[in-house]
Parts: sequence; structure tokens; C-alpha cells
Amino acid sequence: MRMLVLSVPLADAELAADRLWIAGARAVEECDAATGRARLRTVLADSDSTSLRRLGDIAPTWTVSFEDADDEPAQSWREFAQPIPVNEALIIRPAWQPRSTAPGIVEIGIEPGGSFGLGDHPTTRLSADAVWRLVRPGDRVLDVGCGSGVLSIVAVRRGAHSVRAIDVSEAAREATVDNAARNLVSDRIDVDTTPIDEITGPFDIVVANILAPVLVSMAPDLRRLVTPGGRLLVSGVLAGHYEHVLAALEPMCVVAACDLDGWSLIELRHTVSPPDRSASE
Repeated sequence: MRMLVLSVPLADAELAADRLWIAGARAVEECDAATGRARLRTVLADSDSTSLRRLGDIAPTWTVSFEDADDEPAQSWREFAQPIPVNEALIIRPAWQPRSTAPGIVEIGIEPGGSFGLGDHPTTRLSADAVWRLVRPGDRVLDVGCGSGVLSIVAVRRGAHSVRAIDVSEAAREATVDNAARNLVSDRIDVDTTPIDEITGPFDIVVANILAPVLVSMAPDLRRLVTPGGRLLVSGVLAGHYEHVLAALEPMCVVAACDLDGWSLIELRHTVSPPDRSASE
């Protein structure tokens, strides 16, 4: 097991931990070093190159290294994993735990594998709730940066006709395929590593739970792939610090935004569109 070690100034420790969570960490160990820097240790992927790709660009004052670690301690978190309530009707459940018997609850069983979070990060919970609220029966959905496939599966369980799930990581493709089969929705999720600029649309819902710099770089394609009456859902941005993301997505306009534990999800639409999808509710 390869452990990624992120060394940052003490003042950046919380921001760095959040960065690791969004990159797919399942647990983060923080150690204050005598040098006045914080060391954060986690496992992001099975290979160093994949871990670096998931982490993305970092600040000049941050440094990354890798250590070998025993597999057994790295897996101990599984004993303490708990189901994650997304809303009153949806739960993300660790796949190795038994199903709940609560009536009227939809459960998504997820095995994070070696590279991805279970679904407990605030951005995943915000995104899953938004997908649950906005997807309508028959919709076509694009899940950009699908990770373990949580959002794709939620979309299908909510009634999406089909989901295109893409991620730069082959490990993400494998995890999504595995979890789609586990949740019996493989027939409605098409998953691959196709770059977003090669995707043709449009889609009724496009969801991208990705860090802000990547959202900015993808903005033209994210806009292009949303139908005139559709919705773009972006997360992976810090609450109150996403103006540059909105600027990149112009002329799309904000319909709603919600925050959870310092992170935000923004719902956008094209400036000229048919009546609001929720107007008939």
C-alpha cells in the first residue's frame, strides 16, 4: 500500500485535508511536525502516478512524497464506516454492511475500492442530493469525474433513462462498473475514460464534482453539453470562493447554491431556456 504524504504550512492544514478528501481519501492522518509544518497522510490510489493525478496541482509551499504502509492498518477504517444519509429518502451504504429494513428508503451500496471515498465528503453528499432532486424519469445524465459511480447510480435509481459516466482514471472506470453491477443498474450506465471534449450531447443533467481549477478548464464543454432546459451541477468548490468558476461558466446563470461543512454546490442553467423544470411541482 502506497501512502501519500502531503506536507503544508500549519495554517494550510485544514485546506489540505479538504483537498485530500475531495481527491478520494477515505481517511486522513494529520501530524504536526517540529519544523512548523503539518504532514497529512492518506491513500488515494494504488500507484503514485494515479495519486498525483487525483490530487492535481498544488500550491508552491506544499510538497508531496510517498511511503510504503501495511495494508492491514490502512483497511481498519472499514470497521467503523457508517451509512451516510443524503436526505430523508436516500442513503449511501458501505457495500459490506447489511441493508436497512427502513421502508421507503433507497440505499446505494458502494465499495470505494483502492482509490475513492465512500460518499461521505460534503461535495458528494451535496451532489447526490441535487441529482436526487433534479433528475426526472427519462433524463439523460452526464457524470463528469465519476469516481466510484455514486452519482451515476443515484441518477439511475431516480429514473434517468441513461447515464454517461467519464473519468480520467481507469481505476474510476473499474470502480463505477463494479458498483453499477452491485446496484443492478449496469444496463443504464455507460462508463469510460473519454475526455470531456470528445463527448457529444446534449444532456438534461450534467454533474461535475471536481475541484475548481478543473471546473474552470472544462467550462466550455460543461456549458456545451447541457440542454437548453437542462441543469449543470458543479461542486468541489469552497463556500464563498467560487466566483472564478461562475465567471468561467458565463453566460450560464445560477439557479441555486447550497453549502455543507465549508463546501458548496451550484446549480446553473442557460440564460435562455424553457420554463423551470421544477415549475410543475
